[in-house]
Amino acid sequence: MWTRFAIVAVIAAAIVFPLFVTVNYFIHLAILAMIFMIVAQGANVIQGYTGYVSIAQGAFMGIGAYASALLSMRAGFPVWLSMLVAPAITAVAAAIAGYPSLRVKGHYFAIVTLAMNMVVFIVLVNWISLTKGEPGLPSIPSPEAINLGFIEIAFEKRRAFYYLALAALVLVMWIVAAVVRSRVGRVLLAIRQNETFAEAAGIACWKYKLFAFIFSASLAGFGGAIYAHYMGFINPTPFSADASLNAILAVILGGSGTLTGPLIGGALTVILPEALRVAEIYRLIAYGLLLILVVIFLPRGLVPAMVDGVRSITGRGKKAP
Repeated sequence: MWTRFAIVAVIAAAIVFPLFVTVNYFIHLAILAMIFMIVAQGANVIQGYTGYVSIAQGAFMGIGAYASALLSMRAGFPVWLSMLVAPAITAVAAAIAGYPSLRVKGHYFAIVTLAMNMVVFIVLVNWISLTKGEPGLPSIPSPEAINLGFIEIAFEKRRAFYYLALAALVLVMWIVAAVVRSRVGRVLLAIRQNETFAEAAGIACWKYKLFAFIFSASLAGFGGAIYAHYMGFINPTPFSADASLNAILAVILGGSGTLTGPLIGGALTVILPEALRVAEIYRLIAYGLLLILVVIFLPRGLVPAMVDGVRSITGRGKKAP
């Protein structure tokens, strides 16, 4: 009951947020945070539920961003269609890269995905004829306006794009929740807990790992597509290994293997560096210290810690959502 109430309260607060916040900068941060929550939720699928750390989310976010931008700018696709096709293109790239990559396990898999991210980044920088390299792609169109008859929703406005990002995040959360609670989700958890035992039980683990990898990549690609059409400009910088590490960090901070953990972690990884700008040259030091303290004293993440706190107060035992 309390979990449902909390979910409804959070969604309601998110809906009314732009109505009471008049500073565009805060709405801008909220949009970026929600986009990164989608990317972090993808990382959570492969990392939190399957137990494989992928350092390639930044690369897949970049593939989705460039795919959607180029489809709408050069192929003449409607932006809405581009944003739907981009995750599919990202999924194909992940399938091609994931099939050989998932033959290795543990730290070796992480190293392979890091190399993958570096290769994609180098391609984005050096394929000048397609990506324009470091100068980037300017004038990326916004989604076409939606005419409801009595009102026209134009996505050049930040408030309209805020609700688009919110709707996308809710959709992603619903899909991930459905997957996690299905038989596929139970198999992924079994792989995380003991892959050898799962294989001995007759489960074709590589198929499920490949699915998790492709699914996580497609979510990153979806987030990248939204990012491209929101910013109106992209270059390779936001899609380096730093973005992948931030996605991993978001999962760890919020709570690995929880649905709501990437939301908290994703918001923190976007908002904290901005909030610490007042520290000027000490900003990164302060940010790093805060992260270290959280990891040391709350190793399971913020969401499980909050659930434990509520449980100790109410006397009820419930797993972190």
